[in-house]
Amino acid sequence: MSQRLERIYRLAESTGHLSRFIVLGSFVTAKPEPNDVDIFLLMDDSFELSAVAGEGRLLFDHGAADSHFGASVFWTRCRAALGGAQAMDEGWQVRRDGEKRGVVEIVAEPG
Repeated sequence: MSQRLERIYRLAESTGHLSRFIVLGSFVTAKPEPNDVDIFLLMDDSFELSAVAGEGRLLFDHGAADSHFGASVFWTRCRAALGGAQAMDEGWQVRRDGEKRGVVEIVAEPG
């Protein structure tokens, strides 16, 4: 599962427009064998989907990402984040039943 997550991160980062990479779902719980990975990509405002080709393009089609990578990938541009990026992060922390869920942001190491 972690190799799948790393592959997705590298593809998103390769666009040059990744602002935030948020992981949620059972992957960030105490489950010994998580059965899914849910990812939210916040892309900077200059991101153009038409400029993404090949396998990376699949990340930005929810159904294709699920089939190809085995991950539920959601994305938006910063300007579309209702209430801003921080509010969007906080929104992802609330499950449908109103309870809080774990959310982890993946950040590249400098250098």
